This record gives sequence, C-alpha cells and structure tokens, in this order.
Amino acid sequence: MTTATEIVLPGIVEPNGLHVQVRDLPEPDTGQAVLRMDATGVSFAEQQMRLGKYFDQPPFPFVPGYDVVGTVVAVGPGVDPALRLRRFAAVTKVGGWASHLIVEAADLVPVPDGVEPAAAETVVVNGVTAWQMMYRTAKVKRGDTIVVLGANGGVGSTLVQLARHAGIRVIGTASARHHDAVRELGAIPVDYRDPQLYQRIRELAPDGVDAVFDHVGGAGLQESWRLLRRGGALVNYGSAATKDDPGNAMLPVLKLFGRLLLWNFLPNGKRAGFYNFWAGKRFRPAAFRARLAEDLSAVLRLVEAGVLTPQIAARIPLSEAAAALALAESRTVLGKVVIVAEVSS
Repeated sequence: MTTATEIVLPGIVEPNGLHVQVRDLPEPDTGQAVLRMDATGVSFAEQQMRLGKYFDQPPFPFVPGYDVVGTVVAVGPGVDPALRLRRFAAVTKVGGWASHLIVEAADLVPVPDGVEPAAAETVVVNGVTAWQMMYRTAKVKRGDTIVVLGANGGVGSTLVQLARHAGIRVIGTASARHHDAVRELGAIPVDYRDPQLYQRIRELAPDGVDAVFDHVGGAGLQESWRLLRRGGALVNYGSAATKDDPGNAMLPVLKLFGRLLLWNFLPNGKRAGFYNFWAGKRFRPAAFRARLAEDLSAVLRLVEAGVLTPQIAARIPLSEAAAALALAESRTVLGKVVIVAEVSS
C-alpha cells in the first residue's frame, strides 16, 4: 500500500486556502503505474483553476497539477515490470500536486538520465506547447521573425530558445526588469507596459512578422493580428487579460474563438487559431499520446544536449504549494515555479 500526501483545491479560494490530505492509494489497476513525484509545477492552468475559470476543469474539490516528473515505484497487471525505478514525465491535467499518484502507463514518456527532474518538469507542458505551436500550428521556419508575448514566462522563455535554435528572429515582450534575461535567451526585449508597445514592435519589424504567440487575449489580440505580414499566423493560447473578470469563465474564450475564426476568412492571406494542448485527447487518445511522446522527447533531447536551458524560477517543497502558487501568480518571476518532493530526513 502506498500512502500519498496530496494538495487539494477545495473551491475558489486564495492560495493559502489549499488543503493537505494524506490517503492510501489503491493498488494500480491493469495498465496503470504508481509514480513517486520528483517534480511538478505551477502553470497558468492551475491559476485559472483556482478561480474556477479553466475550461473543462473537474468539480471542486480536486488535486491540481497539470504535469509531473517522477519515478515508477509500482506497476499494475499488463505493465512491464522493467519500468520500476525509472524516471518518466506525464501530463495529467490534474493530480500532479501529490507525493505519489496513479497514472496510465501509456501516458509515461521517458526522461533522459542526464536531465534532472526540475529541469525536465519545466519543459513538459511548456515545452510541448512551445514546440507544437511553432512547428505544428504556426509552421515557422529559419529566417522568419516572430513575436512572443510574455517572453519571460514558462512557455515564452521556451519558445524564445526553440526559435533562436531554429534560426528565427524573436521579439519578446516582458517587464523591464526581465529585459537582460530575455536578451540572454536570444530575443529582442520590448516593455509590455509601454503604451506604444505595438508601435515599438512595428519599428523593429516594419514589414510585419511571420507569427505572433499571444497568451494574453483581450483587447490586445487585434493588435497582435495587425502585426502579421501576409501569410503570417496568429497563435492564441490563453486569455490572461480576462483572468480576473467576473462572470461566466467561458464567455471570453468563446469570444476569442469567434474572432479568430472570422479572421481566417479575410482576404489577406493571414491565419489565426487557438492552440489547445488537449485537442484530440478525448476523441483520438492514441494519436494524442503518440504526438505528445514524439514532441516531448524532442524537447528533452534538446535539454540533454544543452541547447535548451530550462528556466526554473524557484524550487518549492510540496508542503509549501500555497507559497508556490502565490509566487507564480505574482508575475514577478522568470521561468516556471517548480514544486519538488519533500527531502527525507
């Protein structure tokens, strides 16, 4: 029997309203494995879930945690026993904020021995999101110019590095205090607080850009669209601008969908779309898993080779998950806040 310590989101609460529970996990069923958490993280998804605003989140209470890196400690029937004591990454959507959790063995992606858990954790969802938006959605190529909003964030900092490695020029928005770090990643920084933000970007790319990666949404989405040259692509993957808006959580997202869809019918050769990490998971799970494993493995190889440097904002023990969530929501950090396993005494 495995005993798990779990962080529970009981409802719409402040970060300090998270609960800690301890329970015995059932034995893994056919096709399942027990993962001992080595690292998990705080993403925008958990921040939205805390407010009850994340699309398709489960009813309260539940254990958050979108992705996890851990070591297999037990397997159920039909699972290769050789998986035990090996490290894997998995995308869970919920459940990752726990010392131990049960996962489907088919969802496990091997982590190279040369990549430590916190480093791997920063590029699970963030790395796959960045990789798929670049190569599967926007289809950018060497010599292109792109704009990354929030170049100091988890997805943004990964996007910048992947793009620069591929020979792509990057203009990245961030607060002034992060400009040196964004510049070191390889992007040209622009202050997102500048009232003339989009004019500054146009001065850097007077002929327009090939792609804009926008997680902000809101009124600025129109400006992102206008930055594109003919044939360019706008990839929207969130609505941070409406995160704290009262009312129906889905209304801003539905408005986004409608606007993006209509723009594709304009006679200017530009494209717009919403990137959904979970697209296809429900209806084509095998294809979803294969694509995820392929893309995450590619990103992890770049980490192992030293091409991609994971941006770890902080490492915080599981018991202090409330502090981790508060820090991530402060929008003061560069990279991803990582929750790590408790150190055994």
